[in-house]
Amino acid sequence: MLTSLSIKNYALIDHLQVDFNTGFTIITGETGAGKSILLGGLSLILGKRADLSSLRDKSGKCIIEAVFDVTNYNLESLYEKNGIDFEPHTIIRREILPSGKSRAFVNDSPVNLSNLQLLGEHLIDIHSQHETLQLVDDGFQFQIIDALAENKNALEDYEGQLSIYKAQKKELGKLVAFQAEAIKEHDYNSFLLKELVEANLKEKELEALEEEYETLNNVEMLQEKLKIATQLLDEEQIGVLNTLTELKNTLQAISSFSTKYVEVFNRVNSSLIELDDVFGELEGFQGNLDADPKRLEEVSGKLATLNNLMQKHVVNDVVALIEIRESLSVKVSDAENIEGNIQKKETEIRAIQSKLDMIAGKIHKKRSAAIPKLKRELEQILSSLGMPNAQFDISLRLGDEYFNNGKEELSFLFSANRGGQFNPLKKAASGGELSRIMLAIKSILTQYINLPTIMFDEIDTGVSGEVSNKMGDIMAQMSTTMQVFSITHLPQVAAKGHTHFKVYKEDVDEITATNLIRLNHDERVVEIAQMLGGVDLSSSAIAHAKQLLN
Repeated sequence: MLTSLSIKNYALIDHLQVDFNTGFTIITGETGAGKSILLGGLSLILGKRADLSSLRDKSGKCIIEAVFDVTNYNLESLYEKNGIDFEPHTIIRREILPSGKSRAFVNDSPVNLSNLQLLGEHLIDIHSQHETLQLVDDGFQFQIIDALAENKNALEDYEGQLSIYKAQKKELGKLVAFQAEAIKEHDYNSFLLKELVEANLKEKELEALEEEYETLNNVEMLQEKLKIATQLLDEEQIGVLNTLTELKNTLQAISSFSTKYVEVFNRVNSSLIELDDVFGELEGFQGNLDADPKRLEEVSGKLATLNNLMQKHVVNDVVALIEIRESLSVKVSDAENIEGNIQKKETEIRAIQSKLDMIAGKIHKKRSAAIPKLKRELEQILSSLGMPNAQFDISLRLGDEYFNNGKEELSFLFSANRGGQFNPLKKAASGGELSRIMLAIKSILTQYINLPTIMFDEIDTGVSGEVSNKMGDIMAQMSTTMQVFSITHLPQVAAKGHTHFKVYKEDVDEITATNLIRLNHDERVVEIAQMLGGVDLSSSAIAHAKQLLN
């Protein structure tokens, strides 16, 4: 419920601070006194866009702040979803700066207008005679029926399954699209994969093959050079090994004379050992180095294959080719298994459809049972509101399409006259009739669901006498379970309120300002008497006002 409202520097309002109670609150005032300004300020709290013309003093900023008690509204998940700190007493503040920019805060956390509008829908419903478009909306009409049918839990189950169904359908669509694309590419991908598999790729194979190719391709030159090298080492007359052996023996003869000779001897001996080992390796190379044209051809062919594959796939090494091979293997496998995956997904979807159909059937059954009751209650209330011949023709058709709230199409038709033709509400009802229909619907809904604070803005325009008296009774009855405001010109309605505020204008320092005051009992008598008979109070008007209040 709305517990307080503060408005500073907005339109004709300089500074207004007011606290509100539960129950039925009346707001009255002469035409042009500023009731619409009050509603305009409240609309800004609910996310309406602002502009610089809203500022009373263009050099200062406009601040509008409202406090709502949301203890019993079950809005914690909504706050969390939108990143807002939850407080049982929620403070919403809107600021309009002299630059024209505006800012919004919920519990001192900045929010954007879309979040503010979403939250506002759960806090207060401002309804006027000209704002009845909601009535002709299928979603709202279903909401009315579902409230009476007590479908809340079933609808939550349905929405959960529908979300899964949509996700699975989306995945199936991806699989089918992939299948269509895979069919086009499968043969080509299979050909590429076969090439890479037959190449028997191994990491670091390219370097080894290139080395082997160079060896086989230059075997005669290598044999010649190795022969020369071994001869240089082991030639009987001038071989390095023989020369070093003589040098070693010579140094060994003098090594006992000094440690210096020993060190040189050891170095020469080490060199001899190393060169003797080199000689052994070179002999081994010679022994293993044979011309092998067949192997050369094999190596050359494998190198050509690898180079062609790298060129085809635009990569620089065998590792990249192996990665492409693995990727192609997955694609080919997926393409070959896609039909099975599609069939599996279709089976899963059919299972979800069965659940959806079962839940939708329950929803339909409960809705169908609730419609006669809704029709009866609406027609009874409207009869008391001066529409004795009002009739509704409400029907449901269960179809195959999955909508967000079930599988039904709704026909919500109305006739204001007995024997008249039934038509959709927007064609069959006038503005005043739509207002009374909305009042009847809201009064019924309060019996089944927790509605937010509701503000009726001159919804009683164009009615009088007993009808206005009944409208006041309905709003007063609604206020036993929720906070209700009524901006009214009718004394019969004003007298039903638990709390009464008056909007008025006054001139302060030659500047007109709008203000709001709470009326005590005596002031209410005067206000209602003036609503009955004008500014010049008569004793009969005073008496009538007291009678209405009593």
